[in-house]
Amino acid sequence: MRHALLSFIVVAFSAHHVVASPLIPRQTIDDSVILNYALTLEHLENAFYHDALAKFDAKAFTDAGLPPFARGRFQQVADHEAAHVAFLSGALGDKATKACKYNFPYTDPKSFAALSAVLEGVGVSAYTGAAQFITNKDYLTAAASVLATEARHASWVAAAVNKVAGWSGALDVPLSLNQVYSLAAQFVVAGSCPSANPALPVKAFPTLTLSVASPGKRSRVKHQGSTDATHIAFYTGLDTLISVIDNGEVTLPEGLTGQVYAVACNSGDTVTDCNTVAGPAILNFAYDSDGNLTIDEHGPF
Repeated sequence: MRHALLSFIVVAFSAHHVVASPLIPRQTIDDSVILNYALTLEHLENAFYHDALAKFDAKAFTDAGLPPFARGRFQQVADHEAAHVAFLSGALGDKATKACKYNFPYTDPKSFAALSAVLEGVGVSAYTGAAQFITNKDYLTAAASVLATEARHASWVAAAVNKVAGWSGALDVPLSLNQVYSLAAQFVVAGSCPSANPALPVKAFPTLTLSVASPGKRSRVKHQGSTDATHIAFYTGLDTLISVIDNGEVTLPEGLTGQVYAVACNSGDTVTDCNTVAGPAILNFAYDSDGNLTIDEHGPF
């Protein structure tokens, strides 16, 4: 059942409507833009935990089969996310972006915990990918501190609550601003963001869906891009593994573990925002303490 819930969350991630964002030129990216980018994500996480914990009490968590300590720890995670919002908002002052309205596809504490693991993993990849744009050393140190806490969240939710490995491998995946925004925008209610919010230099790519499959196996490819994709790029750690699409299917590379991101593109060599057709999609491949992929009838989640 745990794997089925993770599979449901990954599918739900791909099925949401994507909300567009105002664009500003790439050359205007500075520290305040990156801080507002981070704050945009922290607002989302803050709302995610606040709303779920207001909905589910301690009994709901234990009735769902989660450990008795789970809700209390999730409350601590929620407090951290609220602190991140306050910290970034304080640094930005009157330039700080405000929260939107959000819609998350969980139905009970167990699906909430599954989605929490995914969101925390995206948060880790977001901060890792955005670090290159920060020029102020004090801001970079602060971002590293937040990143470390997000990584602790992701590891705890995965291992202590969802009973899977608390990491994907020796290295985490850095995602680009557009890739992260494409994932986050799926949870933003269209038209709900305050009009006074600063514009961000991001755009949302169309959604990409891969049918459930395991590494080394064939998977169906479906996307909402306006042009045909020729390849799927798989991000795992610092590696990008590119596979050709053949008759609407792609073979997943061997050795994929943990949280992996997939992007449909028009190149077999490199992936850029210019040749990205759709994505990212999120794939989760759980493995046991001996390093063996864990698969049941619902797939590798």
